[in-house]
Amino acid sequence: MKTSDSLLRLILTLSPQKTTRMNRFNSTVSVDEYLADSNVLFYLSDAVTQLLEHKEEYTQFGVIRYFAEYFSSVKNSNHVLFREYNYIRATPHNRASFIRVFWRCYRQIGKSGDLLSMLEYRSLLQLLCPDFPVEMVQSAARIVLMDDAIDCLMSFSDFLYAFQLQFYYQEFLDSVLMIYQDLLAGKSPNTVIVPTSTSIEQLPSVAAEESDKERQQQDGVEPSTLAQCIDALCDRFKHSHPSRSCMREILEETDKVCYYSFLMSLAKHETINQTIGVLPNKAELLIDPEMDQELDKLIAQISVSPSSNSSGSAVGGLKELQRRASPRRNIHHRRKMEVESDGSTEETDSSEN
Repeated sequence: MKTSDSLLRLILTLSPQKTTRMNRFNSTVSVDEYLADSNVLFYLSDAVTQLLEHKEEYTQFGVIRYFAEYFSSVKNSNHVLFREYNYIRATPHNRASFIRVFWRCYRQIGKSGDLLSMLEYRSLLQLLCPDFPVEMVQSAARIVLMDDAIDCLMSFSDFLYAFQLQFYYQEFLDSVLMIYQDLLAGKSPNTVIVPTSTSIEQLPSVAAEESDKERQQQDGVEPSTLAQCIDALCDRFKHSHPSRSCMREILEETDKVCYYSFLMSLAKHETINQTIGVLPNKAELLIDPEMDQELDKLIAQISVSPSSNSSGSAVGGLKELQRRASPRRNIHHRRKMEVESDGSTEETDSSEN
């Protein structure tokens, strides 16, 4: 009974983000509205699907235990690791969780000061999500490089904040780009077609443009005109979008605005970062004592292990981090330990190789 109560509490505390618009204790919010806003039904559906696909593995430990671990991982933002792209982008909480996972997994790159190319960042993202699309990475790179050649090198912090903006607000930014291109073409605000959420979902990403159009965008448009169109977009947009006050503040600071300079200002804006709620500010981005302790432990294990080479130990360390990050791997790991013939609760180096 205690396990089922814990599962219920986990489901009730599930929230798409820290700034959720609805509170489950608010009597004015209907059950249907809260369930839709928190995406609980989406996670229930996925949990059932995963259970059916891995029935033999999970039923040995009990269905209630499986659901408790699934929703615990969702609440702790570890559920997106190694999942397919359609899953990690399906809800605001999933998107924020993936941004957090990307930051924590590769923070050491920023700490070392390494500069990486767009293709290298794509490879890192695909280690976490095998089918992560290159177009999303290209769009983030264009923000950092201000639409210059996207094969230039980028710092981890610059790419991370640009990626956060592009990935979390993808549909909205695609809509803004369509508006921007109409204004560049000389259309008046009254004739600009403000896209709807549905029309954007039916179109491929519009972030990748031909080089001649990219050069045209350097001229920019009138900020007040763009602000007017963005306000109209926000009024009807169903997906998440950046704070209107932040966008208005940025647009009021210049006489002409280019699309990618506008996005870079948004990516650097601390209010946007706080709204999404998963990354620290830039001054604290590379500081993570908890992760440093985990890395120190892994390094110590590698350095004192006489029975395996360094690469084998490193693989073992990576597997250990993966087990902690994924609920499915946690369950599978315990299953392997419990069926050991000698009753051991630890895996040896040889079992990892």
